[in-house]
Amino acid sequence: MQIHPSPIDRPNLSDSLVVAVRDLIVTGQLAAGVRVNEVHLAAGLGVSRTPLREALGRLAAEGALTTVPRLGFFVRPLTLDEFQQVYTIRPLLDPEALRLAGIPSTDAIGRLETLNGQLRDANDANDVIALDDAWHLTLIAGCPNRVLVELIEQNMRRTRRYEIALMRECGHVRVSVAEHEQILAALRAGDLVVACDALRRNMQSGFEPVVEWLQARESKARQEQGSKR
Repeated sequence: MQIHPSPIDRPNLSDSLVVAVRDLIVTGQLAAGVRVNEVHLAAGLGVSRTPLREALGRLAAEGALTTVPRLGFFVRPLTLDEFQQVYTIRPLLDPEALRLAGIPSTDAIGRLETLNGQLRDANDANDVIALDDAWHLTLIAGCPNRVLVELIEQNMRRTRRYEIALMRECGHVRVSVAEHEQILAALRAGDLVVACDALRRNMQSGFEPVVEWLQARESKARQEQGSKR
């Protein structure tokens, strides 16, 4: 398959490369199980191998790629098993981080409202995921347990390719604006318990759509494999 990379934004080369390569994976231009040809990919993206390897390393940290000694990077498949194990952690982590953080300041709530407005207007899958992640990290920014926040950030990176792939393949963008508003309403009222409960529901609501999509995807793959025998 011929690869058609996205244009690279030079001022933010590392971040842009991560987005561009992730898009190639999500769209199937870099198919599951395929070894990443760094020379060809770097040439196609118009960059040197050094920043590309940095981007590939970040995607490996996301779980989108695996590394094999002396062979390089390989594209990991999207699997129902991995998603179920990874995604179900967020409804446990985020409410606890918010509980520890407490009610955000007035300025922080203002930033959350601004981000939610930007999320409402976003259409591109990458933008939606980035804004949603920024919203949630702003929400728990006051959490004193930095290890907990790091775990949430790691989880975000692991689920990002699933969410983007769902949005791309199904042709729509799922936004959580209304659910975010419920959380904000509770925070403005000073009710941390209700806010944490609303946050837990927000984290759980994104689970079923991805699971149903992955189940259908894996079922289709089995049928296609069976027809080739």
